[in-house]
Amino acid sequence: MRFLHTADWHIGKKLHGYSLLDEQRDAYEQIKKIAEKEQVDAVVIAGDLYDRALPSEAAVGTLNAMLVDLNRQQHFPVLAISGNHDSATRLGYGQEWFASTNFFMRTRLAAALKPVTLADTQFFLLPYFEPIQARQLFEDDQIRTVNQAMERLVKAMQANFAPDKKHVLVAHFFAAGGRHSDSETLVQVGGLNAVPTELLAPFDYVALGHLHRKEALQQVPTMKYSGSPLKFSTSEAEDTKGVWLIDTDTTPVTVTFKPLKPLHDLIVLTDSFAHLMDPERHYSVTRDDFIAIALTDTTPITNVMQRLKTRFPKIIELNRTKQLTVTPVDLNIQQVQRDPLALMTTFFEQMTQHPLTIAQEKWARETLQAAQKEDAQ
Repeated sequence: MRFLHTADWHIGKKLHGYSLLDEQRDAYEQIKKIAEKEQVDAVVIAGDLYDRALPSEAAVGTLNAMLVDLNRQQHFPVLAISGNHDSATRLGYGQEWFASTNFFMRTRLAAALKPVTLADTQFFLLPYFEPIQARQLFEDDQIRTVNQAMERLVKAMQANFAPDKKHVLVAHFFAAGGRHSDSETLVQVGGLNAVPTELLAPFDYVALGHLHRKEALQQVPTMKYSGSPLKFSTSEAEDTKGVWLIDTDTTPVTVTFKPLKPLHDLIVLTDSFAHLMDPERHYSVTRDDFIAIALTDTTPITNVMQRLKTRFPKIIELNRTKQLTVTPVDLNIQQVQRDPLALMTTFFEQMTQHPLTIAQEKWARETLQAAQKEDAQ
């Protein structure tokens, strides 16, 4: 069979206050078109369907529309699990009758041990869990870490392996050797936050969610994070987002990446303020793109954010690439007793490594004179 592997939709997420629902709907439409064009037999969503445990009404309506369209109208079998951002209880509501349309949602740990069989493949759907859930499931107080829990879970799954089938694990956790990006919430359970990839070796393919970059795990060709469909942080600005297609009729399985094109991109611009504001200078961005700006200036700039937004309305970050290194200078008695304007001028040059402009010196002198006049009164 051929199935599509995606994860970390985070429906309802906001990027520095900007709603991403339009971008998420567009990404979904691209995923659906890939599924249709490639004639996949199923769609796998490896957790974090929502961005938070209590999603907004708009987020619930958006995800529901996507799942109804994918499963009921396009007739794709859908296999999904809850992630650490999801509320397992809320996401799992109604799962008992979802299966009647080949929509397999798993949010409880015990359900992971019973595979869903489609064509030549058994899917073991392992939702995000904490060690206490495994302790209760196996009635074993010795299970204290996620690694100990995974050892027991994998053995229990292997006991249900059909010898004539391929075996796929769908899970949501941090695998050893994976690399985080800035947009992820760190998952640490039982004192450990990494599952050794060796534990997952019995599976023909491991469809992972949680890390937002497809390159997050590269040691094992048949063990993949799909990454998120959208860029959620500047650390992902250079990433190409997409989904994986997995064909099970080969040994090992064949894994192919299919890219997605962002509706509105997340772009980092590194330049001086003068260049950024120059209307004659063109950047490969649109007014609806999300922009992170890295200023190369070292001088103070008044109302810098407001002025930049007149050209780039959706600025999500503003940083400076050249941080000043200031070494405090000890002043002697004679220097301390100097004219206040001279002291302020020296201090300004030490802090900014630039002299006062004529206008700044005028403002400083006028302010000092006003202060002196007030003291005299």
